Amino acid sequence: MPRSQSFIRGALILTAAGFIVRFIGAVLRIYLAAVMGKEGIGLYQMAYPVYTTLLAISTAGIPIAISKLVAENLAFRDYRGGYRVFKVSLIILTFLGSIFSLLLYFGADFFARHVANDPRAYYPLVSISPAILLVTVLSAFRGYFQGQQKMIPTAVSQITEQLGRVAVIIILVHLLLPSGLERAAAGAAFGAVVGGICGLIVLLYYFYREKSNYTRKMYKQFVERSFRLREVLYRIIVLAVPITLGSLVIPLINMIDLSIVPLRLQAAGYSIRESTGLYGLLTGMASSVVQFPLILTISLAMSLVPAISEAQALKDGSLMRKRINLALRVTSYFSIPASFGLLILAGPITAVLFGDADAAYPLAMMSFGLLFLSLYTSTSGILQGLGYVLEPVKYMFYGAVLKFGLSWVLTADPRLHIGGAALSTVIGFLLASFLNVNKVIAVTGWRLNFGELFLNPLAASAVMSLGVYLTYNFVFTLLPVSLPLRLVQSISLGAAVFLGMLIFVVLLFLSGGISAQDLRSLPRFGKPLLKVARRLNLVKK
Repeated sequence: MPRSQSFIRGALILTAAGFIVRFIGAVLRIYLAAVMGKEGIGLYQMAYPVYTTLLAISTAGIPIAISKLVAENLAFRDYRGGYRVFKVSLIILTFLGSIFSLLLYFGADFFARHVANDPRAYYPLVSISPAILLVTVLSAFRGYFQGQQKMIPTAVSQITEQLGRVAVIIILVHLLLPSGLERAAAGAAFGAVVGGICGLIVLLYYFYREKSNYTRKMYKQFVERSFRLREVLYRIIVLAVPITLGSLVIPLINMIDLSIVPLRLQAAGYSIRESTGLYGLLTGMASSVVQFPLILTISLAMSLVPAISEAQALKDGSLMRKRINLALRVTSYFSIPASFGLLILAGPITAVLFGDADAAYPLAMMSFGLLFLSLYTSTSGILQGLGYVLEPVKYMFYGAVLKFGLSWVLTADPRLHIGGAALSTVIGFLLASFLNVNKVIAVTGWRLNFGELFLNPLAASAVMSLGVYLTYNFVFTLLPVSLPLRLVQSISLGAAVFLGMLIFVVLLFLSGGISAQDLRSLPRFGKPLLKVARRLNLVKK
């Protein structure tokens, strides 16, 4: 695989793992809803906001710092330096994970009464507390492997972690449900602990399997670069703290949203119950749909950090710009048609997934937020790889300020109501992504080819949208009326999505948006796809 495109393989591996993990999680939610009901799921979910917040603080952005610093050391063939970064980081993360696990365990009663506002949440909080230590340690190994641009250990551990978690949840919920919902919820929360153990076992297997080879490289290396422990620790902290602040931005935005949106909906004339329901449509349904396609760009950002760090360490500006260009092309070629698809199929998507077509309005309004959030995520990975870890945080803060100002005005407009909140989110992400892209251009000298990056996929997506709309309605009218409505919608939706993807890809080929070199960069399937494309005269010989 060409050196300038090898990081795409890592992104695709993580994306595939992400889809598998999300699918398993979706099946689990269906099971829990059927067995525990809304109240049981509510108790189970009460543990997660506290857990994820403490986990974000305990990991402190160190896994990304590990990834970047290991990649920088290996770029100079300094294997001892890379291993030193990993060891120091593992000690820090083990210490932090232990502290925050104990904090959650002994503070569970406080969190249950004063944060979750339900004393029954005590049991799930206690059950999930050991997971902080396990997941924190696990993240150190993932950062170490990602720094070497080896994504398979991370992908396999993610899938294994999720499988272990789900298996234990199903068993414990079945056994503990007769004892009460709070104990069943505690059993479900304990699944995160067992999942963490399973994921860690996988990573330890990969670590010790490859340790002898890595050790041999350390002994044979000619490069000698001496870094004091204090210097290594300083670099980890300088990189990790801003990333931690960045990881807390979205949760804080969601918390502030909770205080603004329902309040302004009431100002628009809605009752408390109506405003709560509309808020649920936006956050519980529309936002969750938009988040799902982000798996690709999140994986791409994780793969970009070590890839860009390596190019920067080698002072190879050409390699860096090639990787930036390819990463942003992948981002736009995926997120633009996905945004159009969410806009055109908002009604069928929400009807099939939630049985509630009312969520179509906020989803349609929020659809292009996917494009801007994807651009922001990818460019954040680039900037973090370059060492500009504070800039994405600052730009998202600017976007958040704009979003809150617009939410205050637009959500109170009865003509827009919850759509105003969705639109303000899109505009906030637009500002943050624009500032990120500008910073990337300024610090790398990368030239934005607007036609290649946006016009080609926009034109193809517009034509695709017409095909998707016509296909959905044609298949919908073709199917027997005796079939259940949701099944008809599902079949029509599947046919429309499949044909839409086909139309978009063919149009990109015809417009020159996909080259033979792009196909060669795809792992395993690249060469067979290139042969097919050549036979169909979609690419040059």
